[in-house]
Amino acid sequence: MASAGDRILLVENDPKISDLIARQTLIPVGYFVDVVFDAASAIKQALLTPPDLIIADLNLPGLSTKDLLVALAAQGVNTPLIVIANKGQEQEIIQAFRLGAADYLLWPARDAEVLSVVERLLGRVREAHDRQRLDLKLSEANRELQRKTRDLTAMINVGKAVVSIPDQRILFQKIVDGALQVSDAKIAWLLIREDTSKQFLLIAQHGLPEAWAKRINMPLDDGISGLVALSGETLSISGEPLTKFRVANLGRSACAVPIKIQREVIGMLVVVRKDERPVETIEQTLLEAISDYVSISLVNARLFRALNSSIQTSSEGEKRQNALLESFRNSVAEELQSAAYPIELLLTGKAGNLTDIQRQALQSTRAALRRLARAAEKTMPSVPITLKKK
Repeated sequence: MASAGDRILLVENDPKISDLIARQTLIPVGYFVDVVFDAASAIKQALLTPPDLIIADLNLPGLSTKDLLVALAAQGVNTPLIVIANKGQEQEIIQAFRLGAADYLLWPARDAEVLSVVERLLGRVREAHDRQRLDLKLSEANRELQRKTRDLTAMINVGKAVVSIPDQRILFQKIVDGALQVSDAKIAWLLIREDTSKQFLLIAQHGLPEAWAKRINMPLDDGISGLVALSGETLSISGEPLTKFRVANLGRSACAVPIKIQREVIGMLVVVRKDERPVETIEQTLLEAISDYVSISLVNARLFRALNSSIQTSSEGEKRQNALLESFRNSVAEELQSAAYPIELLLTGKAGNLTDIQRQALQSTRAALRRLARAAEKTMPSVPITLKKK
């Protein structure tokens, strides 16, 4: 059964044979047939418009069909070829097979025989083409899977770095490396806004020329980051439009992604490709995800600094409170000692004899002062308060 687009090149100098094969047998069932009369014309035709199948007579004048097979193989034409031979040419058929022939027809042959050989061989050709297409799709699917695996691995590594690397210098370099992986770029850098000057400083980079790379921790004007800072939107640009910007000195395609905390742009992540391939939407999405990781790391750093400041403030407050408590305790101790001394003096009888009622009242007062001393001691137990007799 003829398939749409099947084209056959017939190399035959005998008009009767070419008429039977082409006009009477193959064309009526839907094949496209080109007829040439010698091997030289067949070579030109095959190179100009490669056919799906070649049928060639072994008894061509001039260049033989065996010469045709050698010439096509030398030119890299792998089109299957059927040879037409007469009975008694079995030796030449074997030689043709050794040179790459795929099948043969013994002439005279009926149209059904011609059609059977042609369809059998074209069926193999279609199967080979189907396998090639399947292999191509499979290779493409494998490449896509490898790319997705690479991108996923890069994102996981960046995520791990954000939560496990406290040194921001190392962390930002990991982020730049991850951006290179997901964008298939050769150059990348990270700009972060400095709090006081509000300028965007070069924090980390990979692949920048020396003149740019030496501006680490200094402002860097690449020509496109300023636009991203104003718009707050990702900018992907390639080809001729990129030549208007300074970054065109580095490559033919660039993408700048804003780094934002809430809606405020506090940095940019920029990647550059040497070739003109635009950064695709999926790649932009991955770069934006990485920029979110940068935002998270910056927010974490701010929270950590605030927490440390709070802890320090709390510690200093606690010290002041303890100092006040100790001062208060010492004052209470002094006052208690002062109040206890005359009571002890009276109870010893040195100040004169006491009535029973006076002695009982003084003893009760002394007991109350001692209870007060114990209560004061509980507020600062490091040094006990003892009411000494003087």
